Amino acid sequence: MPERGRFITLEGLDGSGKSTQLRRLAVRLRAHGRTVLETVEPGGTEIGRSIREILLDSANQRLSPTAELLLYFASRAQNVDELILPALARGEIVLADRFTDSTLAYQGCGRGLGAEVVDQLDRIACRGVRPDLTLFLDIDLETSLARARSRNLAQSSTETRMDDQAFEFHRKVYDAYQCLAVREQERIKPIDGRGAIDQIEQEIWRVVSAYV
Repeated sequence: MPERGRFITLEGLDGSGKSTQLRRLAVRLRAHGRTVLETVEPGGTEIGRSIREILLDSANQRLSPTAELLLYFASRAQNVDELILPALARGEIVLADRFTDSTLAYQGCGRGLGAEVVDQLDRIACRGVRPDLTLFLDIDLETSLARARSRNLAQSSTETRMDDQAFEFHRKVYDAYQCLAVREQERIKPIDGRGAIDQIEQEIWRVVSAYV
C-alpha cells in the first residue's frame, strides 16, 4: 500500500501569482520524480468548473453571501471526492490553487459570515482533508487589485465578480490572511510575492523541498 501523499496549497489575494507559481512548482516536483496532481478552487473537476462559472461571472452580482459560501464548498467537496482523496491515497503530491483558507478569508471574514460556519462546512465537505503545507503569497492590497484588474482586462475575462467587490471587502480579506498566517505558523509559510517570478520560485522551492 503506497504511503499517503502530501497536500500542498497556494493561497493569497487575487493577482499574487499563485497560479504561475503552482505550475512552476509542479514542473520542479515532476523533474524530481514525483507524481503531481494540480487542481484549483473553485473548479478542478467538470462539475466544479460549472460551479465556478456561477461564482465568478460578473453578471451574478445578486448572488447572496450564503449561497456563495455553499457553492464554494460544493465545488470543494467534488474536488476532494473526485481528485484529492484518490491522489493522496495513491501517494501523489496534490497542489491546489486555494482551499478552505480562502473561504475563511473571503466568506468568513470578507462577507462577515464567521469562521464557525466555515469550519462546520469544511468538516462536512472535506471530511478531515487539510493541507500539509500552505504557501501564502503575500503582496500588498493595492498591488493585488492592480494586477488582478490588469489581467482581467488583458484576457477580456468575465470572471471578475470577486475582483469587482468594494475596496473594504478586499481589505478584510487581506487582514484575514495575515491573521491566519500568524495563527498557523507551522502550516502556513509566507512567501514575499512582490519579487521577480524566478526569485519567488526559488523561495518556494526552498520551503517545499524540506517537506517532500
